[in-house]
Amino acid sequence: MSFSFSDFSSTLEAGGALSADDVLAIRRAVWPDGVVARAEAETIFELHRAARTAGTEWNDFFVEAITDCVVNGAEPRGYVDEKASAWLIGRLDQGGQAIGPVELELVVRIVEKALNAPAALKSWALARIERCVLTGEGATRRDGDLRPGVVDEAEVKLLRRLVFASGGDGALVVSRDEAEMLWRIKDSTLGADNAPGWPQLFVQAVGNHLMAYSSYRPLERTEAARLEAFMNDRRTDLLGFLGRMGRPDFDGAVRAFGSEEQGAEAHDSAVAEAAAVTPTENVWLQFNVARDNRRDELEEALLRFLEEESD
Repeated sequence: MSFSFSDFSSTLEAGGALSADDVLAIRRAVWPDGVVARAEAETIFELHRAARTAGTEWNDFFVEAITDCVVNGAEPRGYVDEKASAWLIGRLDQGGQAIGPVELELVVRIVEKALNAPAALKSWALARIERCVLTGEGATRRDGDLRPGVVDEAEVKLLRRLVFASGGDGALVVSRDEAEMLWRIKDSTLGADNAPGWPQLFVQAVGNHLMAYSSYRPLERTEAARLEAFMNDRRTDLLGFLGRMGRPDFDGAVRAFGSEEQGAEAHDSAVAEAAAVTPTENVWLQFNVARDNRRDELEEALLRFLEEESD
């Protein structure tokens, strides 16, 4: 990295902002090798902490650079490991400083972009959004918009992006913890001036938890690393590799081809099985509906949705 924190510290300490030219210079220093190293990411975090005012250019760069470091900083690219997740959360929570919308956007972007990421990252972001809704304060709120017990449009968009993000366990399927978090928000905001998109998100997300099926499972990190190492090994003799794996099994290939229809039937069966609310899921659903001794309009909408989807 051809710049240091001290190059900009005097301007920042005087209350100045990083100009568009400054950001361009930092971009050129960071990405000549196409990789944002951990040391560079640490420096970028220090600059971000020191900047009292930051323009769009810097905020965009900050999110882009740290995302690249966390998602692609180690092999295999696209897999966020526990160590990188802990480092990021530690930097965001450092000194107990308030988290702003840029930092929240950073975590959401990482979970969206990663092929797989620890559940802790998504949980970290979801907990802060829930706190914003309940208290009216936090990364999604601004002066004049401090309304506790209200789901705003910004929160609807962030929640939708997170609960349906591809990164993490059970990708594209809403987990039990996420469904329960949405139910807590629903109970805390009944009758409030919520964003128009909130009822639809609640019904779709909780319905997804109860009925959705996903066959997508990212490779385990170790398997992805082995595959990437093989693909990057230019010395590999493909015919020799196939030879080591054994002679071609043409009968097996024919059998596999003939089993495609059986595979499709198995997939359809799995989808139908997931779409049926299980006894355990039904107990969870009925408990949540009945615990306050009344059905609100969102619960009624959810039950109608489940009935229609099960027909």
